[in-house]
Amino acid sequence: MFTLYGLKNCDTCRKAVKWLEAEGIAHRFHDLKAEGISGAEVKRLAAAVGWEALLNKSSTTWRGLADSEKAGLTEAKAVKLMATHPALIKRPVFDNGKAVISGFREAQLPAIRKAFAK
Repeated sequence: MFTLYGLKNCDTCRKAVKWLEAEGIAHRFHDLKAEGISGAEVKRLAAAVGWEALLNKSSTTWRGLADSEKAGLTEAKAVKLMATHPALIKRPVFDNGKAVISGFREAQLPAIRKAFAK
């Protein structure tokens, strides 16, 4: 079983959960808002997909940050921001400990199916 990181009120995360259930793919849903996420875990996910790909700069949370928090963005600073504000993580994130996929687009479905179905 793998972990699906997301937000319970996120439309894309809800679509991903419905798709996984329809595909019969067992998973554990980790609500980033309710359960949070450690800096070490964000760092591991960022190392797998790239911190730029993991950071959701189109989110309302990003737009709400002070310019000083967004300025001089480095991997370490981005990881800290995502751990502090989990809504900054582009979601959903599929993680089985070996493969990590961020996002849920039609083109990704075969890769998700291959990496996460048993």
